[in-house]
Amino acid sequence: MASRDQFQRFIFEHSQVRGAWVQLDESYREITSQAPYPESIRGLLGEALVASIVMSSSLKFEGTLSIQAQGEGPLRTLMAECSHDRKIRGLARFDEHAISEESFHNLLGDGRMAITITPQQGNRYQGVVPRERDSLAGCIEEYFERSEQIPTSLFLFSSEHRAAGLMLQRLPGATDEDNELWERVNHLARTVEADELLELDSETLLHRLFNEETVRLFDAENVAFHCSCSTERTLNALEAIGKEECYSILEEQGSIEMDCQFCHAHYRFDRNDIDHLFTGHTLH
Repeated sequence: MASRDQFQRFIFEHSQVRGAWVQLDESYREITSQAPYPESIRGLLGEALVASIVMSSSLKFEGTLSIQAQGEGPLRTLMAECSHDRKIRGLARFDEHAISEESFHNLLGDGRMAITITPQQGNRYQGVVPRERDSLAGCIEEYFERSEQIPTSLFLFSSEHRAAGLMLQRLPGATDEDNELWERVNHLARTVEADELLELDSETLLHRLFNEETVRLFDAENVAFHCSCSTERTLNALEAIGKEECYSILEEQGSIEMDCQFCHAHYRFDRNDIDHLFTGHTLH
């Protein structure tokens, strides 16, 4: 059976209007099974994962794009990340005693949201996402409008087992005809139902929405959950903590143990590991 975890770009021929479609199935379930997420948190995490994928489609280099939010409401942390090759991971931290079926802003409360782009080569970039609209999709639309000057429409949906999304963008250099097309396809896109995005394949969905337009759909790209944690990265984190703190933990606990927040991989380091980290050789 073909994977239902897919991303596809499409364009409206001979125009400056483009789009992207995402549907997550197994990867979404794998990520959201890492913690006992309430329905409202799970759904928002799914939307953030989808948004990170469509936004990463604009990356022109190898690296990652992440959506990060820190809040003072029931939802304390939200993070979704996608790499240039469509590997995703994500998590949410929340106060389990305060969660209810709240809106996006009520869940996050006072707090901030940002988009972080991290190239494998070069400097990291971070842009602040405005929180003036009442949904994650609306806030990201506002981000594109302000930071990139690219009019964007984003539709995000999630259920217990699946998440999906549709993005439309009008690129710079649009003509009057492009502007008319933009208004027309946005009107059609706003009719999309959650079940359509969550259940239909891309070709069927786009034909149903835009059957009177000439749409070119590019090859599908598989999306998969993948955690980039490793022994080397965990040791780098310990090095950042510092020599004094690491040896203090060793004296108190006998070893240093760390769990990955995203995949729950367990790492254990003894004194020999820490000696080698800070001195380059093992002491016996």
